[in-house]
Amino acid sequence: MAGAGGGGCPAGGNDFQWCFSQVKGAIDEDVAEADIISTVEFNYSGDLLATGDKGGRVVIFQREQENKSRPHSRGEYNVYSTFQSHEPEFDYLKSLEIEEKINKIRWLPQQNAAHFLLSTNDKTIKLWKISERDKRAEGYNLKDEDGRLRDPFRITALRVPILKPMDLMVEASPRRIFANAHTYHINSISVNSDHETYLSADDLRINLWHLEITDRSFNIVDIKPANMEELTEVITAAEFHPHQCNVFVYSSSKGTIRLCDMRSSALCDRHSKFFEEPEDPSSRSFFSEIISSISDVKFSHSGRYMMTRDYLSVKVWDLNMESRPVETHQVHEYLRSKLCSLYENDCIFDKFECCWNGSDSAIMTGSYNNFFRMFDRDTRRDVTLEASRESSKPRASLKPRKTQEKAASAGGPVWFRPRRGARQALLLTWRCS
Repeated sequence: MAGAGGGGCPAGGNDFQWCFSQVKGAIDEDVAEADIISTVEFNYSGDLLATGDKGGRVVIFQREQENKSRPHSRGEYNVYSTFQSHEPEFDYLKSLEIEEKINKIRWLPQQNAAHFLLSTNDKTIKLWKISERDKRAEGYNLKDEDGRLRDPFRITALRVPILKPMDLMVEASPRRIFANAHTYHINSISVNSDHETYLSADDLRINLWHLEITDRSFNIVDIKPANMEELTEVITAAEFHPHQCNVFVYSSSKGTIRLCDMRSSALCDRHSKFFEEPEDPSSRSFFSEIISSISDVKFSHSGRYMMTRDYLSVKVWDLNMESRPVETHQVHEYLRSKLCSLYENDCIFDKFECCWNGSDSAIMTGSYNNFFRMFDRDTRRDVTLEASRESSKPRASLKPRKTQEKAASAGGPVWFRPRRGARQALLLTWRCS
């Protein structure tokens, strides 16, 4: 992750230097499938970092307090809590195996000393409470210190229980389980700004949940046609507006984004705004619809803009202009000439995420070969950096990398078969100083 814990670091700026911070997890080449990280999410303050893996586990890292001798340096992240969020299940009605892999994690804004987060696999969403306990009660009247009940006839005096210090213990307990509401695989969850509701989206439907109610949800978007043979697009991502609790957006496999207002109707099949970039007919090809499919959508912190990620680019949209994006940043344009090879090895269907920095002045997204791209919106500069174990020396500076189309050798165009860099149980954190 770049800029661990947030931070507004212009990409490629002369005043900032990206440095390696730390690596968490196994560094062996032979990694079990269940240990591969599937999702990563910071909480609102950046003090906690939650990761989910294909084995259904959630590992939470906590940032250590800043060193007084170095007040401007950020503390490192250490393991805070680990728990099993989901288990493999089997749907006997459909003869379908449900994986335990964690698809998404979303933190709830902190209201008290405890922390709450939502985690989901393909079918079930769970609300978890993470709390600390450093005291225990002693001196009960009806039970001994080991928990066994005392004989009431042997109790001759009334004792007042007291709290005694104990070693810090972090407990993760499931508070709510939201199940049986999605026919298809859940791809998105998003917490509303009212802190009471959240949405969950699968390929064809979006449901609205109340955090206190588990036995029912409201279907707010349903694009399933009466005849499935008429299906032309699916929902790929959905997110609530950061400030307006009635507004949300969802993206589709056709490269379009729909903004909906829940005040207009209970079922938001009719959108309020429709964002789509006009296509140049001269550049249309067999792969046009595939590479235009949006894999991620994120509102800016200000709520004025939203960012979408397709296969080759990142686009920034102004919510007041539906006709075209205000910014388009090419991520790996050199792959455009090799779409046929990418289609044959299924790499063209890979999905990438994107995120804003704290001030909305820079954006980040992933690429192949362990590369990630940073785009400075103010200076229009970009930089390519590599998240690799080979360059993970303490406080080592990240050097910008250049990607360019290499000529094919006599043995064939081996360069153009992208190497997926996610098959490792590693969490690399980077610091902008």
